Order: sequence, then structure tokens, then C-alpha cells
Amino acid sequence: MFYHIKELQYNAKPEKPDPVYAKKLQEILGGQFGEMSVMIQYLFQGWNCRGEQKYRDMLLDIGTEEIAHVEMIATMIAQLLDGAPVQDQEEAAKNPIIHSVLGGMNPQHVIVSGLGATPTDSTGYPWNSRYTIASGNMLADFRANLNAESQGRLQVVRLYESTTDPGVRDMLSFLIARDTMHQNQWMAAIEELEQNQKAIVPSTFPQDLEKQEVSYSFMNFSRGEESSQGRWASGPSMDGQANFEYDGSPKAMGQIPSLSQAPAYIHDSPIPGTPPPSVDKANFSQPNQ
Repeated sequence: MFYHIKELQYNAKPEKPDPVYAKKLQEILGGQFGEMSVMIQYLFQGWNCRGEQKYRDMLLDIGTEEIAHVEMIATMIAQLLDGAPVQDQEEAAKNPIIHSVLGGMNPQHVIVSGLGATPTDSTGYPWNSRYTIASGNMLADFRANLNAESQGRLQVVRLYESTTDPGVRDMLSFLIARDTMHQNQWMAAIEELEQNQKAIVPSTFPQDLEKQEVSYSFMNFSRGEESSQGRWASGPSMDGQANFEYDGSPKAMGQIPSLSQAPAYIHDSPIPGTPPPSVDKANFSQPNQ
């Protein structure tokens, strides 16, 4: 069960309208790594969780908090559009240099949403569920969550740097702080899971079924040997099962592909020097009589 409290989790009050910045702020609302994405990702991971109850509870805690973040940003966008001097902004954007940087305000904020936020990114591309990951494997999912929070925090920090509005910065500073906690949270959960299972996902697949000769070999497929100096090229593997090896000249281990000629009804290009395939008229569609 969910219920709504009228007060926001934290203040979302800009000092003055700014429709161009409202367009930018859409990215952390409906973009790939925005609050809508992590909200749906965490909630579905929680609803589908078949592991320990503490992980389900944690996922639903943070997923529900992300609903509050969506509300805060949507409220901020609406207030940045409230009473905004649209004509002045559009006139400024006619300057080619300014336009190349700002691009003007999002016309959908006027035409579609009536000076409100939309479930889209900063270019107007609609949010979609392909941004979310909920696989049922908690270690894989929690690593995806850590990436989402890392990218999200990076974007919020960049937005913080691109405004001087103290009210906007105040809200963003809160979101940045929560992303600090959430990154720490996922790292803690990942560490806990790795202590109870193998670090490689999925840990349940028998390793003797994989081609173990290449399981821990770093292959250099580019010019130069700089990659040999990395932690990934020598020493114990991260899963503790072997030692990394550096392969400076990886060899091809497969066959040269050679495909058979397609049947006549496929109408592929003929292979020179080979007889054409026999025509089986039964495979051809007949025109309607």
C-alpha cells in the first residue's frame, strides 16, 4: 500500500523562473538515469524479490523514496516555468551562439503540459521501461543499481554547476547527498552478497562447463601494451579462483565461416562456380486466383 503526504521530502523552490533550465532538469526526471528510472527499477526489483526479506524491504524503501524525488523535480520544473518570461527566453535563443548552448525552452512545456513537467528527458524523448533492470538476480541487479546511482549523481552534479539559482542548488544538494548514500548502500549490499556467493554472476552456473582456458586471460586486441599494466592483467583474479594472465597476441580459435547456398525460394545472390539450387515450386507462394 502506498499513501501520499502533501509535504515534499525536501524543498523545491527556485528563486526565479527559468524555462531553459527547466528543460535541462528534465534529464534527471525522465532520462535514462533519471529518478523515474531508478524509481521503477527499485520497485520492480523489490516486488519480484525472492531472496531474503531484508533485501525486499530495502528495495521498497529506496524505491518509494525515489517517488518522492520524482515529485520534487516535477514540482521544481513547474515552478521554473511558472510566470516565466517565455518571449524573452525565445528572443535570446534566436542568437545563434546562445541557441547553440541553450536551445531555447522546451515547447512541449507550453503546448503539451501547460507549464508542467513531462515524463521525458531533456530532448523531449519519452521515458520508457527499457531503461530499467530487474532480472531476479540480486547481485546483477545491485551492480546495475550502483551504476544508475553513479551516472545519476554525475548528472545532478553537472546540473548543479550549470545554475546559480540558490533554491535550485539547495534541492540539488539534497539529491546529491541522497545519491551519496545510495551508492554506499549498493556497495554495502554488493559486498554482503559477494561474501555469501561467488563474485561472478550467475554464481550458480558450474564453472567447469565454461571454456576455462580463457576464463582469466586478458586479451590485447589493440595496438600497444599499456593495458598490461592494469590490475586486470596479472595477479589474483577478483573472484579468488585463479590468476589473471596477459595475452599480448591472441590467436583466432575458430573456423573460417562458410555458409551453404540458400534455397531458390529465398532468392539470395548465387555463389559463383556452384550449380544453382533446384527450384521446389511447392515452396513458392501462389498468387490469389
